[in-house]
Parts: sequence; C-alpha cells; structure tokens
Amino acid sequence: MKPDLPYRSRADAGRYLAQELAQYKYRSDVFVLGITRGGVPVAAEVARALQVPMDVVVVRKLGAPFQPDLGMGAIAPDDVEVLDQALIRGFGLAKPNVDAVIAEERAELERRERRYRAGRPPLDLKNYTAILVDDGLAAGSTMLAAVEFARKHFAKRIVMAVPIGSHEAVEKLRDKVDVCICLARPEPFFAVGEWYWNFLPVSDAEVIRALEDSSKAVESPMHA
Repeated sequence: MKPDLPYRSRADAGRYLAQELAQYKYRSDVFVLGITRGGVPVAAEVARALQVPMDVVVVRKLGAPFQPDLGMGAIAPDDVEVLDQALIRGFGLAKPNVDAVIAEERAELERRERRYRAGRPPLDLKNYTAILVDDGLAAGSTMLAAVEFARKHFAKRIVMAVPIGSHEAVEKLRDKVDVCICLARPEPFFAVGEWYWNFLPVSDAEVIRALEDSSKAVESPMHA
C-alpha cells in the first residue's frame, strides 16, 4: 500500500512498512533490529505485526568537528566504523579532531548499549535474517554502520527497511544489502523529520520499554 505522506508518527510508518514485509511473518529465523533511537518505534510496530523478535543496534552519527550538523560517518558496536573519507579530506579535518569525535561518540554508544542490553547477551545473528529498520535515510551513514554490524555478526541475510529516504542514500545502500525496501523517495528531500507530523525525539526509556514489550510478546503462548 502506498503510504499517505507525511506519516502521522513513527508507529504509523512502521505499520505501513510491516505490510511490505509480510512474507517474513511468523518466521523463526527472522530478527527485526531497530536502529537507535529513532528507528525503534518503527521497528516495534514491524516486529509486532510480523510476530517476530525485536532488538536494537546502537548506532551513533559522527558530527564533524566544529560543525556537528555535518555528518562525517557513523559508528556501531564491536568497533564498526564508517567514515566519509571524501568529506573529511574535502573539509581538511585533522585526524586528531576526527579521532576525538569518535572517542566521545564511542563512550556514549557504550553507555547506551549497557543500558539497553541490561545484562542480556550480545546479539547472535548467525543463521538469521536481520531486518534493519530506521525511521528514514538522509545520508545513509547510520544504516551503513548497522549493515556492517549485522555482517560482522554473521547474519545470513540482511533486509534494509525504511519508510522514507533520499534517492542518493537508497542507491548508496542498495548493493550493500540483500533486500532494499524504501516506501517513498520524495524529491526534493531535505530531512527525515519533514515527512512526519510527529517527530519528537525518542528517549532511552522508550527504547527500553519497546525491548521489554517485545520480549514479553515473544514469550507469550501465541509465539510458543
């Protein structure tokens, strides 16, 4: 079904996305992974509709030194690092300054990872199809980091699923995944948030609640 833009909320976008992922419903070899934090409410709706487990991939965007709004890449757990070397060279960014940003963001990533996992073991994606879900793609660096993370964890198949994205980001990622799903690629595209009526920041508490709800659902008799 073609989405009615703008989406009312991330949950609304997740319901649209789930329709495109119907073939994965009830599959025992499927994991839905929400990219934190904005992708988590979308992923929660997808996992609920497909009745499969959900977890998260903690990804941090790297803002350029002295210009944080300018993304120069992204990082994910287990030392996954994606850098836009052309941008770094083009802006003459010194390596010590870039390394300082990475170290700061790595510390925040590890804090969130500890809080979200809450003692649960690390993700084991071996022999699983990983459906990576975000609320949208602008430059695509955070999704690319999540893809590298899934590959590092031996996912047998990687599905990228987003409700909205820029043409450039989708094309950049298309060959990096096994299945590429983007419900809409409007032009011109300036920012993900412009395609949502409600695009409030997602809190740590919301992420933890989504993980808890998913865990309870998987343990329910309906999923036995």
